[in-house]
Amino acid sequence: MLSCCRRRSIEYCFECEEYPCKKYDGSITRDSFITCRNMFKDFEKIKTHGLAAYQNELNQKIEVLCDLLENYNDGRRKSFFCIAVNLLELKDIKEVVANFNPNLPLKEKSAFAVQLFQEMAEKRNVELKLRKSLC
Repeated sequence: MLSCCRRRSIEYCFECEEYPCKKYDGSITRDSFITCRNMFKDFEKIKTHGLAAYQNELNQKIEVLCDLLENYNDGRRKSFFCIAVNLLELKDIKEVVANFNPNLPLKEKSAFAVQLFQEMAEKRNVELKLRKSLC
């Protein structure tokens, strides 16, 4: 929680009448932390649909990620799957997963999953890699 939130007795920045303030100027383009890329969009989801609905969406993403790591990670895909699940919308993730072929050998299954996620990311103009901090 930012100190200004404590002073105003609010829990989240988006609850402030000054949001988004100058603290957020350029933060999405500078920050390499992947959760910052969707910060404004996520805040809007919470404002529109409520915190419980947003938490439910995150829980569904966690379930998908756990399945990916257990059944599709060939030992080299953990970071990729974490980034993909974090940055793509749940509906897009579900669409990708629906096209998986679980009968392939692990290496091929993993490569196919990565290909499908990359295609969806390109379609949505989402970059599925960590950025170097520009600060």
